[in-house]
Amino acid sequence: MSDFLHNLHSPLFSGMTPEEQQAALHCIGYHIGAFPKGSIIALENDNIKQVGILLSGAVDMIKEDIWGNRSLLMRIYKDDLFGETFACGTDSQSVVTFTVSQDAEILFLPFCKTMCNCANNCGHHHKVIENMVRVIADKTRELLRKVEVVSKRTIRERVLAYLSIQSQLQKSRYLELPLGRLELADYLCVDRSALTRELAKMKEDGLIDYDRNCFRLL
Repeated sequence: MSDFLHNLHSPLFSGMTPEEQQAALHCIGYHIGAFPKGSIIALENDNIKQVGILLSGAVDMIKEDIWGNRSLLMRIYKDDLFGETFACGTDSQSVVTFTVSQDAEILFLPFCKTMCNCANNCGHHHKVIENMVRVIADKTRELLRKVEVVSKRTIRERVLAYLSIQSQLQKSRYLELPLGRLELADYLCVDRSALTRELAKMKEDGLIDYDRNCFRLL
């Protein structure tokens, strides 16, 4: 058993002791996979039957159009879940691609067993189901933030909307962004060069100051 499983910090197991976590995993069943950077976990149109919990590394949720233009919908980090939105739907077909952006170890749980009470009707399994509902609600809120950002018309408006959200989340005007320039451009659905030019203009206009991924709102 991976060392990560001795005390999981995933929101799916929130409010549970390590012993209850282990009992829940035994009840549900699981397997662990290791994936190098660049690996594809699931392609668009794949049927998603499992929920992934990131034990280490990072996974990107990517959407591509028919011309090959990429949009980064979300970056998933350690302890976060992915795939639950599609696995719980009437149609389990994914509309995005999940790719590994940092070498990752992933715990996979069968969604049907995760969300259905076991024969023993155990309390820790009930807690997992409650937590899953909260996780799905939180993920929906995060995607709504993305919609709020990309609904802006100009690059400047999108940058300001994104920085405003990060400022609220980090409770500071001094921000360390989780995305590099290329990933930020993909997230904002803009050209990387155009983003770089606009950031420089915003700095000249006294709106922001920055050094690499560290930003300050002026």
